[in-house]
Amino acid sequence: MSKRFRQIREQIDLEKNYSIEEAVDLLKKCPEVKFDQTVDVTIKLGVDPKKSDQQVRGTVSLPGGTGKDVRVLVFATGAKVDEATDAGANYVGSTELLEKIKGGWTDFDAVVSTPDMMREVGKLGKILGPRGLMPTPKGGTVTADVGTAIKEIKAGKIEFKLDKYAIFNNGVGKLSFATQSLVENIKKLLQAIVRARPPSAKGQYIQSMTVSSTMGPGIKIDKREMPSV
Repeated sequence: MSKRFRQIREQIDLEKNYSIEEAVDLLKKCPEVKFDQTVDVTIKLGVDPKKSDQQVRGTVSLPGGTGKDVRVLVFATGAKVDEATDAGANYVGSTELLEKIKGGWTDFDAVVSTPDMMREVGKLGKILGPRGLMPTPKGGTVTADVGTAIKEIKAGKIEFKLDKYAIFNNGVGKLSFATQSLVENIKKLLQAIVRARPPSAKGQYIQSMTVSSTMGPGIKIDKREMPSV
């Protein structure tokens, strides 16, 4: 057991459940590292992700932002290229970007596409899909209004998507953020997941929740902090 981990164990009872605010404060009190850590939220749902009518996904704009300089790639042609560039897109193009990605290039964090480009973009499914980067209408990333989509992503809009174990794992900001800002971001994500509950889901919807930092422990959240749905 490292010295740093021993110090963490002295401050945090890893078997105890905490409020969201207490969890964030405890992460801030952990021994520092040499970079600004990301704060992550892991949520386990009581749904069956193998059933098509129990898939849970959506988007949410975090009020405090993510603290990350998101590199946005846009597939567009014509006037939409200028619109995307003016909105702050890092990479804009069509055929040349498609070929570059096919060659293994993935130095971007989000992808937006105009509807007319999706026939070609769909061919990148095996590359973008596993990375969670494939544009979708539901995620607001397949749209003719590329300017708005880019600005929302840059401002802190994130997508949440259930994995095969019925778990979400999303970054909600940096540890250097004010405690209240992180708490608001976490609660906003939680509210969005609750609103996305599929009608076919039965029983306890949110089963467990943990808040952690990149180099910090996972702190269990008290179920009283979660909506009883």
